[in-house]
Amino acid sequence: SVIVPVHNSECWLEECLKSVWEQDFKGTMELSVFNDASKDSSAEIIEKWKIKLEDADVPVIIGRNDSSQPRGVGFAKNQAVIQSSGTYLCFLDSDDVMMPQRVRLQHEAAIQHPNSIIGCQVRREPLESTERYTRWINNLTEEQLLTQVVFTSHGPTVIMPTWFCSRERFFHVGKFDEGGKGIPEDLLFFYKHIQKGGEVFRVNHCLLLYRYHPQAATHSVLEGTIWNHRVRFLEDRVLNSWTSFTIWNAGKQGKKLYRSLSPANRKKVTAFCDVDEKKITKGFYTYEESEERPKPKIPVCHFRDATPPFIICVKL
Repeated sequence: SVIVPVHNSECWLEECLKSVWEQDFKGTMELSVFNDASKDSSAEIIEKWKIKLEDADVPVIIGRNDSSQPRGVGFAKNQAVIQSSGTYLCFLDSDDVMMPQRVRLQHEAAIQHPNSIIGCQVRREPLESTERYTRWINNLTEEQLLTQVVFTSHGPTVIMPTWFCSRERFFHVGKFDEGGKGIPEDLLFFYKHIQKGGEVFRVNHCLLLYRYHPQAATHSVLEGTIWNHRVRFLEDRVLNSWTSFTIWNAGKQGKKLYRSLSPANRKKVTAFCDVDEKKITKGFYTYEESEERPKPKIPVCHFRDATPPFIICVKL
């Protein structure tokens, strides 16, 4: 089942649905679209492609939210999955375009890796937008796909518009968060997938044209929201099993991390370390917002004098 959530997507929808029609996959395939309160001509475009796709033996299931307000991308994706029936789910954003071999190659990979979310490499459109991010998406090693899950601000190591997984895996993780605008539903789903023993695999072919534009839902998620989810996940996955650690960065980012930790994990911070003599000369960081008396004072030292393990906290 190709899963496509739609909200006011008339600019891109033709190309998106045409790319479903152009798949070279020889197995049975269906398209499941959920139109989330679109006010433009998205519904007409979907109906037009329903005829073409069904002529090519690809059944099309269309769901819709007819209220005046959209329920959000998490809700739309869940509804599209629920109304579909395929053993495997291929997620496609309505502003992106699949290469003809995408379903075939990711389906082959999903059979080999049943507990994985399968991703792929992408081509960014326009080409020069988010160059570093695109490089990161395409060049992570197999090991980094798992180790960098929590440790960078980029979010999931295989990006949501490239996801392909079994229906069984999807419901084992338990659907997307339906909180609506501003919720990083893909990040939360990805974290749950990892927490439940899921794996990550990337097909090393460029199988998706990944569009960057101001209307993208990604832009509605606040940096602070993602930061908070990342810190909770870091605590859960790493810090809760450590008895002490050093934060590598006595500047803004390091202090921000310290302040974001739970009280129990703040107590485990033995020091901040840095290379900046000015910061080291201060000797201590006083946690002024603390309600403890006396207020906690955390030593600041040179990294050569610091004790591992480290949380290295740098803004890239």
